[in-house]
Amino acid sequence: MRFSCKYSYFYLLLHVLKVENIYNIMINRELIRIKIVQLTYAYYQNGNRNIDVAEKELLFSLSKAYHLYHYLLALIVAVSKEAHKHYDVDMARAKREGTAVPSDKFVDNKFAIQLEANQQLCDFISSQKQTWDDDVEFVRKLYSQIVQSRIYLDYMNSDEVSYDADRELWRKLYKTFIMDNEELDALLEEKSLYWNDDKEIVDTFVLKTIKRFDANNDDKQELLPEYKDDEDKDFARKLFRSTILNADKYQHYMSETSRNWDFSRLAYMDVVIMQIAIAEMLTFANIPVNVTINEYVDLAKVYSTPKSAGYINGMLDTIARHLINTGVLLKPMGDNRK
Repeated sequence: MRFSCKYSYFYLLLHVLKVENIYNIMINRELIRIKIVQLTYAYYQNGNRNIDVAEKELLFSLSKAYHLYHYLLALIVAVSKEAHKHYDVDMARAKREGTAVPSDKFVDNKFAIQLEANQQLCDFISSQKQTWDDDVEFVRKLYSQIVQSRIYLDYMNSDEVSYDADRELWRKLYKTFIMDNEELDALLEEKSLYWNDDKEIVDTFVLKTIKRFDANNDDKQELLPEYKDDEDKDFARKLFRSTILNADKYQHYMSETSRNWDFSRLAYMDVVIMQIAIAEMLTFANIPVNVTINEYVDLAKVYSTPKSAGYINGMLDTIARHLINTGVLLKPMGDNRK
């Protein structure tokens, strides 16, 4: 089963990720939760259930999202290089024919030059066998679409020459031509099955990175780190293992507290989401119960049926209170519930 969040789910997914609050890291706990929902569902759909293999797939899936983040930044560099090729040809023709020389404004875009020289991005590109040189035709087509656009023409005709204007150009170009690009989505899916599902999420991090670039940092501008710290990586492992290894116990809690709910009609994805939520409640003492419930209610809005969010909200509330009252869960409900 594929878990694409495209189009109608995109803005809801941004809410789930709470992008404005995760400014300095790429793989945060919200993204980890999304991946665990996907991989847990897939684990139960797979007849050959091996938790060690599944855990490796989870961590690999997270690493591929970080790979895609760099790869999409590298696409900006690839388009800029394509622009240089066209500029060189046009310049040679102008000299040969004695005509007006082409403008160098786009090829001298200060943000693009800084990104191309970025040490972290250069290290990534040099370590990969897969580069945009493998997809020259796509890069050429993308460049052609850009130079015919109103965004590009307005930039070229503007008298403003500044780093901020150059960076803002690429923010607009990325949003217009790289986000929601079906041809690019298909190309990325051919390269990795993970990337089609990840792209909408990773796009937000690329835009955030563009916004964070500062001319004063030169080639040492920091890109987003993969994880905030080892604790977040351990969070992924522990949550996934707890979800799978304690499945019978957690599903018993669901059935035990579902007398006022039609548990038999529950979508299987709802069971998976609640199972993970219970695992988080019982495994991580420092995460408030209300935070956990709210996170998985939001995920239900993206990944399950229209009625699932309300059902899961009520069920998790009931389960949490039952676990607290029976001494199984040793932390309070918390406030500010949805």
